[in-house]
Amino acid sequence: MLGAVALLLWGMRMVRTGVTRAYGGALRRVLERHLGNRFAAFGAGLGVTAVLQSSTATCLMTASFAGQGLVSAAPALAIMLGADVGTTLVAQIFSFDVSWLSPVLIGSGVVIFYATAGKRARNLGRVTLGLGLMLLALGLIVGASAPMRESEIVRTVFAALTGEPVIAVLSAALLTWLAHSSLATVLLIVSLVSASVTSLELAFALVLGANLGGAMPALVATLRGAPAGRRVALGNALFKLIGVALTLPFLGEVGVWLSEIEQEPVRQVVNFHTAFNLGLAVLFIGFTGVAGRLAERVLPDEPAAADDSAPRYLDPSMITEPTVALASAARETLRMGDTLEVMLREVIEVFRHDDKSQISNIARMDDTVDDLHEAIKLYLTEISREPLDEPESRRCADIMSFTTNLEHIGDIIDKNLLELASKKVKYALQFSNEGLAEIASLHGRVEGNLQLAMNVFVSGDTDLARWLLSEKVHFRDLERQAAESHHERLRHGMRESIESSSLHLDILRDLKRINSHLTSVAYPILEEAGELRQSRLRKKPKR
Repeated sequence: MLGAVALLLWGMRMVRTGVTRAYGGALRRVLERHLGNRFAAFGAGLGVTAVLQSSTATCLMTASFAGQGLVSAAPALAIMLGADVGTTLVAQIFSFDVSWLSPVLIGSGVVIFYATAGKRARNLGRVTLGLGLMLLALGLIVGASAPMRESEIVRTVFAALTGEPVIAVLSAALLTWLAHSSLATVLLIVSLVSASVTSLELAFALVLGANLGGAMPALVATLRGAPAGRRVALGNALFKLIGVALTLPFLGEVGVWLSEIEQEPVRQVVNFHTAFNLGLAVLFIGFTGVAGRLAERVLPDEPAAADDSAPRYLDPSMITEPTVALASAARETLRMGDTLEVMLREVIEVFRHDDKSQISNIARMDDTVDDLHEAIKLYLTEISREPLDEPESRRCADIMSFTTNLEHIGDIIDKNLLELASKKVKYALQFSNEGLAEIASLHGRVEGNLQLAMNVFVSGDTDLARWLLSEKVHFRDLERQAAESHHERLRHGMRESIESSSLHLDILRDLKRINSHLTSVAYPILEEAGELRQSRLRKKPKR
């Protein structure tokens, strides 16, 4: 029995993982596009969950939207009402006798997975295989539970639970929480009813517990998230709790009503599951605004942080959804780039106007860059522990590499350029007009390349990557020309150039180093496109 339940959970995970990898971005966009009103949000939640087979995954996506301020509590709760109905549709399908499909789906899934090379096709093979394993597991559960009908102990336990519906609800809720899947628990209950192990009234109580326990994984997963995201999981859990409390006293009458629709016990159980969630949707769809305001009072927004060093987009609840988590890490990386842009803009002003007060401010911004780099690095490490396909692994490595380069740029500004600026202020050194113009010109080039590098990082565009890499060669030529012009001024005995010579050349060197770190983002993109040579060395002529 335990082995069959484990196989059922594994099959569900394969389906959810395959769908997320193949269509995760599209499903996320479906939710984003239907946040305007509660009824559209309800429909989007229903459809996405019917495909994902996991209301928890839908809840975590919605909580991520809410945490980023993309959706208010009311439409987010409407999405969850739709998600709860969506997961019942899957149970409806699996309640029919389609066990003959299991070998067909398993065989087809393996063939698709191994015979195709495309990412989406292989993931569809994974989905097909997962569905087959789920059907196989249900058959194994029914077979394994058959001897339980003859067990006196089992009959005694289930008879005792029948008389204690509250304990039955709590037991099923705990089991669902441990399994992280209300659908798996409902399908297990359906299998027990099919094997005549439990009564219908007890099965209804267990289904209520499965619905209540299904809200717990998302509630726990969002505990460390933003209050706006936690409200979604909390509101969904409160809807379930109120629904269970209202339904539990009338389980006997519910059984009579359902028997008039369909006589088969298995169909009555899944119909009760669907009717319960539809009833919640009808009851609460008009009160999502009230529930959202109540959740905001229970979980008010935290006061804004005093600085920007804390990450804003690294949602821990998204770790198990690598596509979404990597997008969050990339967005946080853009914040690092924005901070570096400000640092670059202000450091040139120090050299122009000898404004020593700006030096400490720029140093504090470098601390922000360091903190963000550390947070992104730890977040990417957690993502890498999840099963990633090749593009996801490559994207994870690219983000890690780019954030490391940005952190090195911050160190160059903080440890080198600021030290040179302090030296210039301390000793009242001055650049010649020509020298300052050359430094400003190269600095402006670096600022432009920072923007270009960020665009390359986000888009992965090959043409932009080629442009950025060509800038490295062009910048090297400009830096050499600036150094030669400086040496020419030294030969002519220009006083300002003689006094600031070491300072001037060190600034040129550091700007060149910064530019080299920026252009590094182009290499993996061009290498994947096959547009890089293995070596710049010419072949040695044969003698």
